[in-house]
Amino acid sequence: MMIILYILGAFILALLAGYFILPKALYDLMTALLRFRGGMRQKSIKVGDNIWPYLEGGRHDGVPMVLLHGFGGDKDNWSIYAPHITKYHRLIAPDLPGFGENDRSLDRDYDIASQVHRLSAFLDAMNIPQCHIGGNSMGGFIALQFAMEYPDKVSSLTLFNNAGVMGADKSELAIAAEKGENSLALADLADVDRLMAFISYKPVPMPKNFKKIFFAEAEAHRDLLDKIFWQIAGAGINHPLNDRLGEIAAPTLIIWGRHDRLIDVSCVSVLEEGIRNSESIIFEETGHVPMIEKPKETAARHLAFLAKH
Repeated sequence: MMIILYILGAFILALLAGYFILPKALYDLMTALLRFRGGMRQKSIKVGDNIWPYLEGGRHDGVPMVLLHGFGGDKDNWSIYAPHITKYHRLIAPDLPGFGENDRSLDRDYDIASQVHRLSAFLDAMNIPQCHIGGNSMGGFIALQFAMEYPDKVSSLTLFNNAGVMGADKSELAIAAEKGENSLALADLADVDRLMAFISYKPVPMPKNFKKIFFAEAEAHRDLLDKIFWQIAGAGINHPLNDRLGEIAAPTLIIWGRHDRLIDVSCVSVLEEGIRNSESIIFEETGHVPMIEKPKETAARHLAFLAKH
């Protein structure tokens, strides 16, 4: 018993030392453990002139599932979700260009149409002729337009609080954007808490040293993130896909959080009415990222949908 307590005490001390002395190393370790729990491994592939990093795990039979992260996110946005999916499906989560460890050049465009065609090239390089595609927020915008442009490559479509459509009610983010304000920008370290509360219904407290890592990452790419935000926001406000939803041929699952402050829940009825073969689920006490806020419940609905298609 004493030995176990000694080992446990040493482990806790090591964690504390890592947090205060090498917080980035501890943060990376926690990320690696999350990936391991979901059976996800980091890989990369050359697509044209760029290298695409991605996470992959799960079964290798059947049609793979490709999930796309939202604005400011990366491939690890799906690491909490992965354990519920990889038992049944091959899961692939890439870093989209402009984010994570993908190319982050400021001198190229990251509009939705460009990202859609880059995604098609990624799937070709991966030798994936058809997939179950899904995405959250910006990633959902890309997935939605991808299903319109490349219908033969889509077995099913899953939209997690996706951008790209306008509902009857405007969100807080949309109202601010129309005034020329970017609600997702971080001005200082205190803004990290504001952003977490904006995105999630019940945000999980983040240790201060981890906030510093998060803020430093955003600060290093401030100009790029601002450029991408306005390209996406401009398209969503001025050229939403509402009138093109009838082009979606794939079975579609719409997942939303009732208390999303970034993209209003009224978008769900627009998507349901516009996409012929669609169904939806709205989670209560959930914000903009249901796959992170309620991974088990979200995955259960997702898997049941995929089982039918």
